[in-house]
Amino acid sequence: MPTSNRDPDSLDLEDDVSSEELTAQVQRAQAELGELKRRSEQIERDKQRLEELSRRQDELEAGRTEMIDRFTRSLATIERETEETQRRLEQLHAVHNSFLTHSRSLDAINPKLWSGGELAKEMSKAMSLLDDARSDYTKSQAKLDLEVSNASAGGMTGDYDEYYGAAEKGFSYWLTAGFAFTLPLSAVLLLIAVIFWLSRMAT
Repeated sequence: MPTSNRDPDSLDLEDDVSSEELTAQVQRAQAELGELKRRSEQIERDKQRLEELSRRQDELEAGRTEMIDRFTRSLATIERETEETQRRLEQLHAVHNSFLTHSRSLDAINPKLWSGGELAKEMSKAMSLLDDARSDYTKSQAKLDLEVSNASAGGMTGDYDEYYGAAEKGFSYWLTAGFAFTLPLSAVLLLIAVIFWLSRMAT
């Protein structure tokens, strides 16, 4: 008996197959091809979707790492700036309170209220207050010298430049300024001394 070499997966075609059976087999073959094509397209869509998800996951991880690094460095900078600003604010508060105290003390000096017996004592006290005020003013300016360069680098203008810029002037400027600051008080004290001397002469 002859052996058959027919492919088991091939269609069972026989020479005596009827037209109806052949048509049915063709339809089944077309249906199978259609199903294979649909499955192939679905697999391709799943592959593209997975590739897109993988790409977006890589993009997410890279972006997350980048922003965490940026935020970490920025937060460190902000913390340093906050500490420096706090230190600067405390320094300015201390200088402000010191200047306000000296200004009030000097403003309260009224030589017209001094009696003859208290003139020397009150004058000595007033001069001590003036010396303390001048010394504290100079020390405060020295403390702010470092801030002057920082303020200039930051482009500060107006009253800040005028206030801090004075700290960079020379000795002649401060000598003239000091003389101008003390001239009114010195004139008043001299006038009081003359009046006191004349009153003693009159008696």
